[in-house]
This record gives sequence, structure tokens and C-alpha cells, in this order.
Amino acid sequence: MLLTDSLLLDFKRCQRRAYLNVYGDRQHRAPDKDFLLKLRQESHKHAQAVLQEHYPDYQEVHTPRSHWQAKAQATQTLMAQGVNCIYNGCLVHELGSLLGSAETLILVGYPHLLLKCAGHSRWGDWNYIPVSIQLGRRPKPEYKILAALYAHLLGLEQGHLPAQTQIILRRGNTYGVDLREWLPRFQETLADCVQTLLKPEEPEIFISRQRCALCPWYGHCYALAQSQQHLSLVPGVTPSRYESLQSLGILTIQSLANIAPQSMAELMGPAIAAQLQIQAIAMVEQRAILKHNADHWPLPQGPIELYFDIEAEPERNLDYLLGVMVVDHQTQQKKFYGFLAEAPDQEAQIWQDFVDLVNQYPLAPIFHFSDYEVDTIKRLAHLYETPHQERNRLLDRCFDLHHFVVTTVICPVESYSLKTLANWLGFQWRDLGASGDQSVCWYDYWLESGDRHYLSLILRYNEDDCWATWILKDWLETLIKQCYLGTAAVKTS
Repeated sequence: MLLTDSLLLDFKRCQRRAYLNVYGDRQHRAPDKDFLLKLRQESHKHAQAVLQEHYPDYQEVHTPRSHWQAKAQATQTLMAQGVNCIYNGCLVHELGSLLGSAETLILVGYPHLLLKCAGHSRWGDWNYIPVSIQLGRRPKPEYKILAALYAHLLGLEQGHLPAQTQIILRRGNTYGVDLREWLPRFQETLADCVQTLLKPEEPEIFISRQRCALCPWYGHCYALAQSQQHLSLVPGVTPSRYESLQSLGILTIQSLANIAPQSMAELMGPAIAAQLQIQAIAMVEQRAILKHNADHWPLPQGPIELYFDIEAEPERNLDYLLGVMVVDHQTQQKKFYGFLAEAPDQEAQIWQDFVDLVNQYPLAPIFHFSDYEVDTIKRLAHLYETPHQERNRLLDRCFDLHHFVVTTVICPVESYSLKTLANWLGFQWRDLGASGDQSVCWYDYWLESGDRHYLSLILRYNEDDCWATWILKDWLETLIKQCYLGTAAVKTS
């Protein structure tokens, strides 16, 4: 069995993903998404920037990864020569047979850098330490597991465990990894991974949209989860709560809807138990259920209302599109304004254009979906020196529909994202596969190619987001009105 660092990383993130990478039917695996390809490109650029700034004299091992034996031999040769910095190397170790079988376990790691330092090794009075270059902003546990793997393999190769290992993150932040803590964790993860890959059955499904979003197996796993009425599809069911529900014999959404909440209260508290059961009931019966405090959250109204959505590029710390839909209830007209920075240095201009527009309607509430829009107003107002009083007037008009939804109503949905809620209400985005991540890719394509088609896609996606926000608000308004008339629950059309 060949166990690479990337397979171990997949296992650390999701056992099922690692298993499917080895044994899964490739027809069930979707192509890598554009945003994942973008992240890989950014990771490569980040590594190149680190090399140029800190290790310009590096030597690269050019052998392809698919030829891992030759790549490992080339890396050994450079280490034996005492090269100061080795980039794109390979470390290999054969651990022996697996559980008495004839198959052997071969560990393969591809550390970004091997740095020469004073010490002892089988080659002489020098040895190497491994360095990982990661795109994240913080030293995640999976990064430390990989760092420990590289240290383990390097120790076996040079006959001396490295004194340290490092992780270089985005913006050049460097972290040391305590091998006394992380080598045992690596060994435990390795043993669990091998055990999982040797089992004849697939690991159980658990759908976690944030973690699963970029996985090529997501569509396959999601279809299975739906067919099983899997509990992970219920918002609020975390892995630990899932284990608690399993211990009570609750295995499907239907069984969660049927059980007495007192049975769950001892394991997770009465409030959580009631919340999960009502969510399951809403999903089984396909109806929205108002919470008791709904009448304490009136929706703002006005003859003119604004619906606000942003497209942003985190890597550039840039908000490149500020979209506003103006809804005039008196004339029954809706008009979309998309303030788009065709170049990153136009952010100041689109911010001022946005401010000028919304100031034309000083009494209009500004509806948005998430905290991001408010955070962005604060950031851009500070960055471009908008008067404090004017900034506060804008913020006072903002109304977060996401917060309103999750505090007042339980919907028959698997996620309280704007797209999931709007889809449930019958709204569809015009472009298949459109998303915030895809918008970021389109913006990169525009900057690279100058093809204005990508700008049209971004504007259309943002306009659809604004429409979806309006549809959600309009539905909520109807729901609350029916509550005032005495209806406790409303089924969507």
C-alpha cells in the first residue's frame, strides 16, 4: 500500500474521502472545481514567493511525483552532497507488511523544503530540517501532522531526527512544530488511516457543507445521505450530537422527528434537543415553523427598500463588486446597480458610488444576508475616510436577514445559506454552478484575459443574490403577517 502525505491529509480531514480516493469508483468523482484549482495556483505562487525572498539559492528536484522512487533517489543525492536548500523533494520509507499480509506499507512524503543545518547525519557533520509552505493563515492540526510525517521520514533517511520542523504560512508567518507532541499524534493518525484503508467497508457518511464543499466526492456522498435520510443533513447535528443520537437509536430524520425530546435532553440539554427535533419535523413535513419570539422581531419596511450583496476576493483583500437592488413599492419597479471594480485600484471609486446611491434613499432600509456586508461597510468607510457620522447612518439602516431567519423561523432546509433558502422558495440562479467562490474565479479570469464575458457573469450572479434576498424578505413578511392572524406554521408553496 502506497500512503502519501496527500492521502494522509485527506484522511485527517475526512476518513471517507481518503477511502474513496483509494477504492472509489472514479465515475462518481467530480472534476476539481475552479476554486480548488485557483487555491492550488495560489499555493504554488506562495511557495515561489517564499523561495525567492528567503532561499534564492535553492535546488529543485524536477522528477515528477508519479516517479516517486526516482524522485526520492534524486533527493537523497542532493542531501548527500550537502546542498543548502532542496525544493520539491521526496522522502520514502517502507514500513513492512500490513497485519501479516504480503502487502507492504510504503510512506511517501513531499516536503516543500529541506534546509541544511549543522549537526550529525549519515553523510557527515550536517543534517536537514523539513519546512512546509501552506496557504492557510493559521497552523492547522493537519499541517502539523504533515510536518511530523516529514520529520519522521527525514529522521529515518538521515539517521537523525530533525531538531525542529517549520510551517511557513501566508504573509510569511513561520511556526515551529513541537515534535514531542505531534510525532505521537502523527503515529496515531497513521495507524487509524491504515486500519480504515484495510477495512472492506466504506467509512460512514457525514455531510458537513463547509468541509465537504470542495471535495470531488461530495455529490456522490450527498446522494447517498439523502437516500438514507442521514441525520447529518439536519442543521445543528454536529459529529458529537450525531454520536449521541445514534446511542439512542435515532438513525434517520424521520426517527428524530418522532422521538420524545425528553429522551435526548439528558445527553444534549433540553434546548438543543427541542431545536433538533423541531428542525427534523419541519424537514419531514416540509413546512416552516415560527418560533415563539417571532412577534418581537418586526421587519423594517419602507416605500423604497435596498437589497445589498458583495463579491470579494480575500487573497487581495478586495471587495470588487458592491451590488444594490432598489425596490420601489409605489411604482412596483426594481432596478439593480452593480458597482464593479474592473481593476483592483478602483475599490475606492465603487465604494463612493455605492455611498452616493444609498444616500439618495436616506430612509430606505438596507437588507443583506450575513455579517459580511456590515463588516465591509466598516472596513471601506475606515479605509477611504468616510465621515464617522455618515458611516453610522449607513450601519443603522442595515438589517441582516440571516440573523432574522435563524432567530425567528425553522425552515425545512438542510442549510440556512441564502442559496438553500431561496432554492426552497423556488428561486433559481440563472447560471448553473454560480457561487461566491466561482465569482472569485471569474474575477481572476477577467484580470488575466480581459474578456468582459466574465464581468457579465459576476454581475448576473450578484444581481441574482440581491433578488434572492428580496424573495426571502418578501416571504418572511408574509409569514409574519400570517402569524399575526393566528397561524403558527406556514407551508411554502
